[in-house]
Order: sequence, then C-alpha cells, then structure tokens
Amino acid sequence: MTITTCIFDAYGTLFDVSAAAREAAAEPGRGAFAKEWPEIAQNWRLKQLQYTWLRAITGHHCDFWQVTQDGLDWALEASGLSDPGLRERLLQLYWELSAYPEVPAMLEALKAQGLATGILSNGSPDMLAGAVNSAGIGPLLDDVLSVESVSIFKPAALVYDLVGARFSCAPEEVLFVSSNGWDAASAAAYGFRTVWANRASEPVDRLPATPDRILADLRPLPVLVKEF
Repeated sequence: MTITTCIFDAYGTLFDVSAAAREAAAEPGRGAFAKEWPEIAQNWRLKQLQYTWLRAITGHHCDFWQVTQDGLDWALEASGLSDPGLRERLLQLYWELSAYPEVPAMLEALKAQGLATGILSNGSPDMLAGAVNSAGIGPLLDDVLSVESVSIFKPAALVYDLVGARFSCAPEEVLFVSSNGWDAASAAAYGFRTVWANRASEPVDRLPATPDRILADLRPLPVLVKEF
C-alpha cells in the first residue's frame, strides 16, 4: 500500500538532543563542564529513556519534562557537577533544541510530494511546541502528537494508535521514522513501515521486529519513501 503519512519521533530524530549540553559547554565559565559534557549528554539521554520505560512498565506515568529533569540530575551527580546554575541553564536550552541541518529541506520535500507529516513523541505538548517553534518547522508539520493524551510512553501500542486516529490511515500507509532502534522496531511490529535514522551507527536491536530501512541521516528520505 502506498505511503500517505510520514511520522517522526522528535528527540534525536528531528531535534539534536546533544545541542543543549554542547551549547552550554561553549559558554564562558563552563570549563569543568566543557571537559565532561559528552559523557553527561550521553548519560542524560540514556537515563531519560530508561525512566520512560520503567514508568511505562510500572504504571507510574509522569510527563516527559519530569523524566528529562530526573535524567539530568542523575547525569550531573554521576559526573560530580551538581551545580544548580548549570542545571537550570541546561534545562532552559532543552526547550530550544536545534533541528538537524537536513530536517527543514527534507520536510519541505515530503510536503511537496503531497504527504501528510507529523511528530509522535514522548515529549509533553509544551516541550514539543517549544522545540518546533525554535526550529521553525511548524508550517511543515500537519500535527504534533504527544503521549500525554494516553498517559503512557512508547513503545506502548496505545501511542502508535494515535497516528491512525488522527490521520485516518491504515498502519501500512504510515512511514514511521525514529533515531531510536527500539522505537523503529516496535513501530514495525505494530504494522508501520519504518526507517531507523541510525545516526550513531549502532547495531540493530535484538527485538521481535526490525526496521525496514536504515539511514545515517534523513537526507535520503524523500526519495526513499517512494520505494515503499
């Protein structure tokens, strides 16, 4: 069946989750953080994801802003840099994440082909609105869907259900794109066609399903979508 709808994960897929730490590290007076920021950024993202999975499994849902703060607090404590001023600056910058360079042109090309485009994210609506506005890609998206409407994080099937409900499409009409291998695999098991934006060149996750295609970034997507 022809693809009618392209849906994207947000953080790490369209928006650079390392941007907040990288920008803070370049600011004056951040010498100690500048030495540690790559590891802190990696731990921050890892804990952020781990906390979403654990909360989904145990039924203790909170919004993504809470797990973002909790993940950062763990990462800063692990590095020995529990600085309240640094913490507040990093959280502020997380609301202003930049999009990856190829994202605007890629979305424009998909819209020119007549495809519906949207975001499906763990992010809370206000966080996603901040990132979309900061990146200037709002006009290129038909909708931004948040897990907050079903109160459980990905990869719960209830989250993927939001796409069909909003766009009135069958799962096989959806091309779902994520930088998280587990997300792309789970969406494939759900019935979406999937692309894994494997920016870090990681191995394929050992899960019941695998992504249909793997890309290093999103530049080839407007051509690739025609092949499904």
